[in-house]
Amino acid sequence: MPPKRNVVPADDPELRAGTSAHYEDAAYYTKTYASRRQDVLFYVDRAERSGGSVLEYGCGNGRILIPTARAGIEIVGVDLSDTMLADLAERLAAEPAEVRARALVKKGDMRAVALRRRFALVTCPFNAFLHLYERVDIERFLARVKAHLAPKGRFVLDVSVPDAEELARKPERAYRTRPFVYPGVGRVRYAERFDYDPIRQILFVSMEFEPMDGSEPFMTPLAHRQIYPRELEAMLHYAGFAIEERIGDFDGPVEPETRTLVLVARARS
Repeated sequence: MPPKRNVVPADDPELRAGTSAHYEDAAYYTKTYASRRQDVLFYVDRAERSGGSVLEYGCGNGRILIPTARAGIEIVGVDLSDTMLADLAERLAAEPAEVRARALVKKGDMRAVALRRRFALVTCPFNAFLHLYERVDIERFLARVKAHLAPKGRFVLDVSVPDAEELARKPERAYRTRPFVYPGVGRVRYAERFDYDPIRQILFVSMEFEPMDGSEPFMTPLAHRQIYPRELEAMLHYAGFAIEERIGDFDGPVEPETRTLVLVARARS
């Protein structure tokens, strides 16, 4: 008999924490993803090619939004994290006036925000889509995307392709990496634990930090819905989208080794 899995109810605090906790420390987030540049270049290029304004869902502290505004493109960012938006405000304040003028930021739930305008390009980068855990959440979000798309606009998103090895890992085992410097904390030992709920297709990751100066250890949870490529295509199809491009890892065809799936879609007539 297979072991029992941890099936988490929709209103469980573990799920709520896994939605937001990773974004509550802007300094750590910025350092962790400082070298992640390929998606930035990809989205800025798509924005330049769109010929109009951009709406970015899950803009965070501006890792993609600010380079887009610097490229001369008007962009509206939507995010729910007070911490990330506060950090974004500080970053924008340091930009030239013309860059600040091209960037508008709105706090809100991407399933519900109504901006009463349309955009040449709507984006949902870096797994923001994977924080939509239930079918109704996905349907509500995709309805908002359609409402914000210009008649010839395009919707672009990227998601991590589920990794069978990660999903099969035992929750009780810690997967360790080399120590590193955590901003404001100092050098820490780091480990991750993986707990997959196969019924709801949610992967819970516990990111464990142990300060090497003897300070109290701490943990940051992360919860990502696991969506397979054909499943995502079906979601978009039944929401009224037609897929125009399938891109693997931002620069090539989708192959068995692809880690990040990028889809470019338009609203069907």
